[in-house]
Amino acid sequence: MLTAAALPPCALCAGETRAFCADRARRYFECTCCALVMADPASHLSAVEERAIYDLHQNDPADARYRAFLARLAEPLLAKLAPGMRGLDFGCGPGPVLALMLREAGMAMAAYDPFYAPDATLLQAQYDFVTCTEVVEHFRDPLAGWTQLAALVRPGGWLGVMTQLAPALPANFLRWRYRDDRTHVSFHRLATLEWLAARFGFALEQVESQAFLLRRQG
Repeated sequence: MLTAAALPPCALCAGETRAFCADRARRYFECTCCALVMADPASHLSAVEERAIYDLHQNDPADARYRAFLARLAEPLLAKLAPGMRGLDFGCGPGPVLALMLREAGMAMAAYDPFYAPDATLLQAQYDFVTCTEVVEHFRDPLAGWTQLAALVRPGGWLGVMTQLAPALPANFLRWRYRDDRTHVSFHRLATLEWLAARFGFALEQVESQAFLLRRQG
């Protein structure tokens, strides 16, 4: 059993963590401050291993079920926007379907992904809105990742995030299929998102069980 001195600090808020649970592949630690559950950094995959898993994803713009999944974020976000607004799909993956859907709805879209669309110049601008679907759970350094996301949103703009919320109980967490993906390393709870909203000056709105809109204040 790890001693308190051996426990890693929270990768998001640098707070104290406690041992949460473990499976055959990884140990998990829970932050006592922001409630983030993080996989043991020693168990992180290499970039090559991570990319190999992402290459298996098939995000087909003709897949009605996938579009319906993304619509859980896209539709409430579009209700907040005006035609022609400029957006960035951050972490678009090998098939930027959400960017296509938002473009079809009249938005001016760019798409960025560190593996598949690594145009870093897109990260030097600010946008009316930024979407980030099934991405934040991959953040190995969640503080750096969220800091970058927040900086991309202009004051008054919107950040749309999709991620599943981590169960509170270890037994439920270990039955949670979302945990089985080894590229998932940072598991958020509603309290984590509330901490992030306060940290970066956003107002948080949960629009669906795993879809969240954050409006940057100021």
